[in-house]
Amino acid sequence: MSLSYKVIKPLLQTVNGKFSRWFSFFGMGLGVLLLLCSIQMFINIQQLLKGKATPKNGFDYIAVTKKVTNETMGQTEKNLFNETDIAGLKAQSFIYDIAPLISTNFELELSGGTILPFRTNLFLEAIRPDFLDTLPPDFNWREGKSMIPIIVSSDFLEVFNVFAPAYGYSQISRETASGIPVVITCYGADGSKEDFSAKIVAFSDRINSTLAPISFIEWANQKFGGQKATHYSRLYIKTKDANNPALLNFLDHKGYEVNKEKTRFGRVKQVMQGIFTGLGLFGLMVVILSLLLFSFYLQLIIAKSKENLQLLLSIGYSPRWLGKQIAGQMVPAYIFIILFALAVTIVLQFVFYHSLMNSRPELSAMVSIYVIAVALLLLLLAILANFKMLRIRLAKLS
Repeated sequence: MSLSYKVIKPLLQTVNGKFSRWFSFFGMGLGVLLLLCSIQMFINIQQLLKGKATPKNGFDYIAVTKKVTNETMGQTEKNLFNETDIAGLKAQSFIYDIAPLISTNFELELSGGTILPFRTNLFLEAIRPDFLDTLPPDFNWREGKSMIPIIVSSDFLEVFNVFAPAYGYSQISRETASGIPVVITCYGADGSKEDFSAKIVAFSDRINSTLAPISFIEWANQKFGGQKATHYSRLYIKTKDANNPALLNFLDHKGYEVNKEKTRFGRVKQVMQGIFTGLGLFGLMVVILSLLLFSFYLQLIIAKSKENLQLLLSIGYSPRWLGKQIAGQMVPAYIFIILFALAVTIVLQFVFYHSLMNSRPELSAMVSIYVIAVALLLLLLAILANFKMLRIRLAKLS
């Protein structure tokens, strides 16, 4: 004959505390809902920001500079990167490669000849070819060659076309700009100078600078500046995700500055993840407190029914069976609370996807499998925790 809980149920004295019990039910439901919604929103943020931009060749390239402060003004060596700084950056797992922008250390001047009657000071920089987004085949230079191929930032041409009419210049297209020969004059520290013809061979959307081949910059720095560049004002970082919070936290900690537009989604991601992580932890805390209240409720039942339970144990009922039966009285409540919270989370995600996000392809109308897994895990832990607690308490009575 199998044992039945109905036979011994009258021997267990219930606790008169309906308000506290319903309060615990409400608290647990609210905590589970907050936890599940926070996990789902955390996943939504990851999916939204992951699809914001597909990096070229699978990588993002971002410029990094040192922050100039009132304390470091006038101390050039503190505002430039050296080999030690570069080695420290390369050691980070989220940085795949680094290339410094090598700048000229002498004075240059650009003139447009007879076609464009203008003259202005100029700066030239160079970077490793594999960091360029556009690399034409003729972007090379060797000593003795009078023509310097240069790559200009697309933004520079846009700025020129905005202000050109105010100075009486004609606006020019990329094709026209590429066909205009210009003259670059290099001035040495000893007063010497040398003219080179130059031609725009490409435009860069990645690097905001005027670029020449590395071979020219290194040769010219030695000839006109008298020394090789060992410090750099800018570095370019190659990374899988420019919005990686670990990368942004590291750069902030070092006091480095990056392109705010390129990393703004990462900043938003950090804030939003922090908010939902906090809500999730608060929800988890509420769930734990609710389970403790249920635990105290069951312990009160044991305390009030101590003599009857000792009698049952003495006639052969095992602590394991009794604990399982008493704890089982709370299982339906746990199942209802957690499944109800999961159902509300599913509805909220559906509304969020269709109404607020206009069915964006990066998201799903259904909750993540991780949310369902957490809900089932909470249910399992709640049942096991109460069962184990009751078995231990009953074992002490026997």
